[in-house]
Amino acid sequence: MKNFDALSEREILALAISLEEEDERVYADFAEGLKQDFPASAAVFAGMRVEESGHRRRLIELYRQKFGEHIPLIRRQDVRGFVQRKPVWLVQPLGLDTVHKTSSAMEVETRRFYEKAAARARDASIRQLLDDLAQEERSHEDRAQELREEELRPEVKADEERARRRLFVLQIVQPGLAGLMDGSVSTLAPVFAAAFATRDSWDAFLVGLAASVGAGISMGFAEALSDDGSLTGRGHPWLRGLICGAMTAMGGIGHTLPFLIPSFRLALVIASIVVIAELGVITWIRHRYMDTPIVSAAMQVALGGALVFATGVLIGSS
Repeated sequence: MKNFDALSEREILALAISLEEEDERVYADFAEGLKQDFPASAAVFAGMRVEESGHRRRLIELYRQKFGEHIPLIRRQDVRGFVQRKPVWLVQPLGLDTVHKTSSAMEVETRRFYEKAAARARDASIRQLLDDLAQEERSHEDRAQELREEELRPEVKADEERARRRLFVLQIVQPGLAGLMDGSVSTLAPVFAAAFATRDSWDAFLVGLAASVGAGISMGFAEALSDDGSLTGRGHPWLRGLICGAMTAMGGIGHTLPFLIPSFRLALVIASIVVIAELGVITWIRHRYMDTPIVSAAMQVALGGALVFATGVLIGSS
């Protein structure tokens, strides 16, 4: 890597051209990645791409006048001081928050580059162009805000907020809820069967721990292998699998931990209270994110939990 202060004016212009081309392609990737779920925001970044393309053309024209046709390939990773960026193609699916934060950081970094480059330039025309671009980058964020105001009318913002909520439900809530329901309900039978069969807190804890971890691993792989998300829009399969598996294990461990208490009766009472709390959380999530009526959700969850709980008690007491 080379220090920025050691660059010649020719190398500074070549680097600026490379930076503008990279930013232009990043904005194009943003526009492409957002167009399906957030078309208005995609239009904003398409407009920003056009502006970066204009900057690049002006830099190339000046470079030709000063140094000829050949432009050496000097990239950001060849010069010290630039922030390393995660490639856009590795950030999938794209989210609005991630895109806006990344674009803001890009604008600040580019502006600082032009300010520093203009201060070092000795040629008047080069210094003038670099200073002009610094001023334009300084106002770029204002221009981006104007583009957002032009493209993102209130009704469009509402549509994109609904799309954001839909993606959150598909990619996070659904696999998490499936895991929490499976972990909280399906492990009731083995945990309480072991508790009533042995009347020993430690034995019940070991059975509950094994059932919870085993169910988490099973549910995690099942969710990850169910679909790759390309057609359903449910996001990366292994992320869904991790969420589902973790929530499954958490749901089972919740009413397993009380059996660490040596007193069997006290552990049983606390575990029963935890079960009620878990079923309440599941009911609230189904009502909040899945639009299930609160009474209907409560009855369904309570009925399923009661049947599994009763099964464990009957088997453990027999």
